[in-house]
Amino acid sequence: MAEENNQDNIEITPGSKEFGKMVFRLNNPVNAENVSSLNYNGAELEEIQDGVYAQPAFVSDEFNLFFVVTQLIGDDWIIAFSKATIENDNEITDLSDPIPTGEGLNMLGDASADDANNLLSYFGTLVDAKRGEWRLIE
Repeated sequence: MAEENNQDNIEITPGSKEFGKMVFRLNNPVNAENVSSLNYNGAELEEIQDGVYAQPAFVSDEFNLFFVVTQLIGDDWIIAFSKATIENDNEITDLSDPIPTGEGLNMLGDASADDANNLLSYFGTLVDAKRGEWRLIE
């Protein structure tokens, strides 16, 4: 399954080094009124700091990935990923620096191809609903 980068009209394949440089840019800022439109797999984004939203995307004993939605590149709202430090089985004590969307999906693909494909489909529905688009980080 390949995603198209509208900037250059080139095809970039998930799992490739180039896909690791892709980010998912939202078309509108996130706020309390529209945040639920980004829910994934029955989970809801929670505002963890002013203007920073997070929710689990994939959690296992060996690997975890959380959505982080915030303004990361200028005024652009980006869906990125972060790895969490989880203590006592359910306490999130720290999130890593943001990981580009494509890089996070590639990492997840190494851990669970099925879950990575589900997440890729989720991003596809966001594109279809005109909520965002893939962009190549220059």
